[in-house]
Amino acid sequence: MSPTFIDYLQEKGTLTREDLELIATASISKRVRKGQYLLEEGEVSDFVGFVVKGSFRLFRMGDDQEEHMMRFAIENWWVSDFISFMSGQPSNCYLEALEDSEIIRFSKEKWEELLAASPNFRRIIEALTAKNFEAHQNRIFSNISDPAEVRYEKFVQQYPNLYNRIPLYMIASFLGLTRETLSRVRKQAVKRSQVAS
Repeated sequence: MSPTFIDYLQEKGTLTREDLELIATASISKRVRKGQYLLEEGEVSDFVGFVVKGSFRLFRMGDDQEEHMMRFAIENWWVSDFISFMSGQPSNCYLEALEDSEIIRFSKEKWEELLAASPNFRRIIEALTAKNFEAHQNRIFSNISDPAEVRYEKFVQQYPNLYNRIPLYMIASFLGLTRETLSRVRKQAVKRSQVAS
């Protein structure tokens, strides 16, 4: 099992040697090529992945045939269409690797067995799920209430490692902005930082 993944888990909670053995047995390492889809609309998301290396995007295609970014994932983040994974219903999303990547993958069956067998791991996942839900709610509220400038500044502050790795048109979509608006906001932010320095 990846040392990166072990370090991540041990930072998040207390795990015994038995817990780590159960996790290693339940998971497989998978390499993913840039541009490869792990999930397409209409398929059931039957796995959860932990990103060891690389980046991913989860997006939907609108009726306007525009891509609408739902979430991103980079190192030490989890990746899946969690709604499809939990419900067993077909996904309305696509999951694509934005870079050559590596994930630790858990099938639905192994995931459920692991959560049942390791209360320590289950507690870690429950805490992470609650934190993710809160972040998702905050993002929705920001997208419907904050001006474009504030949304952009929050994104840069919250995700500095993500910002430089994701194409700007995807960031614009994630923030609920047009490309033109994001471009204008970025120029204004650069001017403000130059004046401040």
